[in-house]
Amino acid sequence: NAGTEADVYISVYGERGDTGSRQLLRSQKSKKFLKGQTDIFAVEAVHLGCLHKIVIGHNGLGSGNGWFLDKVVIKDPITDLDYAFLCHRWLDQGQDDGSISRELPWAAEKWKFRKGITLQFYNRVTRGFICLYPDSRVDALGGKKNKYGKVFPMWMYA
Repeated sequence: NAGTEADVYISVYGERGDTGSRQLLRSQKSKKFLKGQTDIFAVEAVHLGCLHKIVIGHNGLGSGNGWFLDKVVIKDPITDLDYAFLCHRWLDQGQDDGSISRELPWAAEKWKFRKGITLQFYNRVTRGFICLYPDSRVDALGGKKNKYGKVFPMWMYA
């Protein structure tokens, strides 16, 4: 029961404006918004530049209108960039916080995805670094020092 039969709407916001509210009508799948399914939509709009956020929601109508949304990925055909907007929450009046609409900020900064960047995270439990390398390797054991010998605090809340 994680899919929805309700009408789903999205607004995309960028540095040059927004699309306004657009109903997502025609998926590449015969039935849209089913549990575990990835739907693909074409949304025509002027180029908005770098995207900042989206607002996505539904009208709450129809049987089984509650919807669990994992994420939205928007591919910019001009820049060939993918923008990921993470949700991983219910849009349902009877679940979570009862909201049927969510404002989702862009989930990443551009610098993290430049070619050759190595990401290092400090694990407070192991007191070591977790490294994500550009060639997709992961060093989860991590040393006690990063190559710069500094610890930069970062807090993440779930």
